[in-house]
Amino acid sequence: MQYKGLLSRAGNVIKLNKNFGVKIRQRSKVLKLMTWPIPDKTKVLNSYSRRQIFPMRDFKLFKLISFYQNYNPMQRFLLIVATFCFLANPDYLPAQNKFPDGNSRFDQLTIPSKAKSKRASSTDPNFDGNGDSREIQPGETLVIADLDGPGIINHLWNTSASLNPYSARALVLRIYWDGAEKPSVEVPLGDFFGVGHGAQKDFQSLPVSVSSYGRSRSCYWKMPFKKHAKITLTNEMAGFGPVYFYYYVDWEKVDSLPEEILYFHARYNQQNPAKPGDHLILSTTGRGNYIGTVYSVLQLKTGWFGEGDDRFYVDGEKVPSIQGTGTEDYFGDAWGFREFAGSYHGVTLYEGPLEGDRVSAYRWHIEDPVRFEKSLRFTIEHKGSVVDMQGKQLSRSDERADWISSVAFWYQTPAVFSDSGIPPADKRIPPYQILLASDLKMKANPDKMAREKAGIQFLPETPDGSIEFEFEVKESGRYKISAVLVDDLFGSKYLPLIDDQPAGPVLDMASKGDDWTEYNFGYFNLDHGKHQFKLQGKGVSQGRNLALPEKYAIGISSLILLRIEDLEN
Repeated sequence: MQYKGLLSRAGNVIKLNKNFGVKIRQRSKVLKLMTWPIPDKTKVLNSYSRRQIFPMRDFKLFKLISFYQNYNPMQRFLLIVATFCFLANPDYLPAQNKFPDGNSRFDQLTIPSKAKSKRASSTDPNFDGNGDSREIQPGETLVIADLDGPGIINHLWNTSASLNPYSARALVLRIYWDGAEKPSVEVPLGDFFGVGHGAQKDFQSLPVSVSSYGRSRSCYWKMPFKKHAKITLTNEMAGFGPVYFYYYVDWEKVDSLPEEILYFHARYNQQNPAKPGDHLILSTTGRGNYIGTVYSVLQLKTGWFGEGDDRFYVDGEKVPSIQGTGTEDYFGDAWGFREFAGSYHGVTLYEGPLEGDRVSAYRWHIEDPVRFEKSLRFTIEHKGSVVDMQGKQLSRSDERADWISSVAFWYQTPAVFSDSGIPPADKRIPPYQILLASDLKMKANPDKMAREKAGIQFLPETPDGSIEFEFEVKESGRYKISAVLVDDLFGSKYLPLIDDQPAGPVLDMASKGDDWTEYNFGYFNLDHGKHQFKLQGKGVSQGRNLALPEKYAIGISSLILLRIEDLEN
């Protein structure tokens, strides 16, 4: 039997293919809405909203359906089949439609929506006020958002101010779905936004970006919820006073969500140091899509840490069906690491191959999600070479006992939680000695400076001024030394010195703003006792604004020491 002229009044024809696919022909052109088989029930509704992801196609299809009452039962049946196939199964559509970007994303802006745009933020309750931050004392938890669904979180942004230079590792982000007592997201703040170790680095990718010298963080992961969503932030580090936190949570209230919606998850895991066997990034049961990894390593030996392969065990596999060829290969690099940022992969931090050097990389599986129906186990080897300080290779591809941390990102149903929780802050952060500049004994030439708890600002008004800080080492050893310095409009050139020995190149501290940045000065063998950190003026900055007075300024917030032997122990 043929059904030509089925939609003759609309000038369209529906044809059934041999595989029960459906095509809708429009007069002089074919609108290929559906060319897939009628879906198996296990592949239904992997996306949260057909009308949000495919609004233009929905509009055209429902416009046709409005004619259904004019046709006989057989014709109506065929229309219902076509509608069900189109709305229920995005798995057979091209990847660019499931993850729209470019023109398809802009197209959605031309279609009306019944969703209501909403925001939870730290804005000052006083409409005319400017106190837009929230204070989080040590040990306290701030509820960032408490939302009634159904809804979809579309955007998170935040920035923070703290005397703790590694506060991004000390702050823990948690997200709870639909009234659950345990979080489905439990990750240190910085790691969630693509940079491990509490480091402050800028990068831009498709779903996540960081700017303002690591202080401004944004993400655009879609986070649907049916009944309720709660987002919290906990300050777990004592000794540095409060954290001042600014934030946005942009979301939409919708009428309903599909029953089989997939929930957003993120989970942190670490080994300090790594034990024999693969590092576990994720082990979960349920049905969903794996969408991303942030991987961070603090190296305990000089050499190359990244010979390990990535391994995905899907639905209980004994042998992984997805296996890689090396750590840098998984993160889209080759022949080692260097810093770069792409839409889907990059290396946000690479200090080098020496002991004590830090690395952080990300990989977003947006175009290539790892799908699972029952379970997923994702691991990575931690193998590599070891080289001594004279350059002699001691091993080539053996397991290394570095400090490793990871964040797994995925969608799944049902929503799940970690039984073990997250390690406390003093286990996540290396044993740094963070010495606030305002607490150190100092001398300046000339003696022109402003002292505050947050730091010291040196304003010598001469290009050859100097400021010196005395610090004490309790145990002899090999130390990695860094400092949080502040540049500004009046900044100048300064040479850092440790015990009167140059500690790196001359720094140009002139800028257009007032930015706090950690500078790494390298490694020093220090004996027990007192030592000096000095900043020596080295002339006028090439970037100085000539219209401003000559202050030759530099600021210092803290001096940071890390004894390498403490990591190994």
